[in-house]
Amino acid sequence: MNRRRFIQNISTVALLINGKTVMGSELPFMGKTKPMMRFVVASDLHYGQPKTEYAAMTDSAFGYIKQMHAENPFDFGVLNGDLVHDDISYFGELKSKTDSLPFSYYVTQGNHDLATKEEWEDAWKQPLNFEIKKRKTVLLFATTSNKKGEYLPPDLEWLEAKFKEHENEKHILLFIHIPPIKWTKHAIESTPFVELVKKQKNLRAVFHGHEHDQDGIKWNDGIPYLFDSHVGGNWGTSYKGFRIVELFKDGSMLTWIMNPTEKINAAEIPANKQTTSI
Repeated sequence: MNRRRFIQNISTVALLINGKTVMGSELPFMGKTKPMMRFVVASDLHYGQPKTEYAAMTDSAFGYIKQMHAENPFDFGVLNGDLVHDDISYFGELKSKTDSLPFSYYVTQGNHDLATKEEWEDAWKQPLNFEIKKRKTVLLFATTSNKKGEYLPPDLEWLEAKFKEHENEKHILLFIHIPPIKWTKHAIESTPFVELVKKQKNLRAVFHGHEHDQDGIKWNDGIPYLFDSHVGGNWGTSYKGFRIVELFKDGSMLTWIMNPTEKINAAEIPANKQTTSI
């Protein structure tokens, strides 16, 4: 379902939000204009994992994403870590599928992407840590693992330099695989990361994969950390899904999970970093 049809359908629906009944037409995002940027985030393909239908799961997710793009185009997509499952010989096969996506896409390394810097860059033609600028928005992509599959925070020296370089940009979005706050079983605790990011006034959101059973938004120091379920693997949410995000000029966002045929967990993240979930 595209955004226009979703808003049309929900405008006459009564929803229970924070204990209050609210008509869909009263929701903050109902009056929003066209977003300045629209993108899709998917993670944890685990392509090549034994005893899973990894190829079929990837093809299914990509098929739905392509269908949604045809109805309402994405500006780009992100595959946010654990692209393969411990065997980088699958990089080539997977890349042939990702190259079929009808928009630009970017990748981050997860703990199951057991590649050196050279192996990663040779396969994906993208650095482990890099930036992209789009429409007054800086997209930062950083690795949180290595050849050994260790759980790591992103390179904080690199990240701090990028935050400083882009402190006057309108918006920054950060994409890393492993959560740096011990909210969940497989997250890590990185106080230096938390102390760094909370100072960034133009950081609109941090996006994660890794936790297959997480498909919501967690908050810390007024910053939303968004999870996107999983495309593949043998555990997690009962569905295989991905996240859609629409970023507006004022820094607010409208986002939801596709599960993958229905829209769930929709939320508006206003520019003042308060959230309304629906």
